[in-house]
Amino acid sequence: MASALPPSRACASVAASGRQTGLTLVELMLVIALLGVLLALALPMWKSHRDRALQRQAAQELGAMSAVLAQYRLDNQGSPASLAAVGMAGRLDPWKRPYVYYNLETGNPSEARKNRSLTPVNSDFDLYSLGPDGESVRALTAAASQDDVVRANNGRFIGVATAFTD
Repeated sequence: MASALPPSRACASVAASGRQTGLTLVELMLVIALLGVLLALALPMWKSHRDRALQRQAAQELGAMSAVLAQYRLDNQGSPASLAAVGMAGRLDPWKRPYVYYNLETGNPSEARKNRSLTPVNSDFDLYSLGPDGESVRALTAAASQDDVVRANNGRFIGVATAFTD
């Protein structure tokens, strides 16, 4: 039969050793502060990685849509009036907004997306995503357009507007 120390002797042995288990308030505050610093460093990196992944996804989708629209142009000697004509009405970008399509052959040329010298970036059709901020203007160099994912040079460039250098 194992005998346990009487309660008075157990307390005396803890007090005699001078050590108690557990964290002090200062130690706990240091751990929380360290976790806060790590989180403050990690969140922006994670957000940046997520944004780049969504931009790549939008560029891939624009590439696929552009191929369908180009095939329609070959088959019908002209671009469709809308995305609905090729079964892509209501397609949403990774930020849950509709892709923007504009037929430049039948529409007003002044509505075309433009580069830094205000020359249209496409001659057939414009196709783009409004990007994370959901805002855009015709000039790709404008602040509201810099995060847009665009198709330019008649499909030879598909990516973020800030990467377009024509």
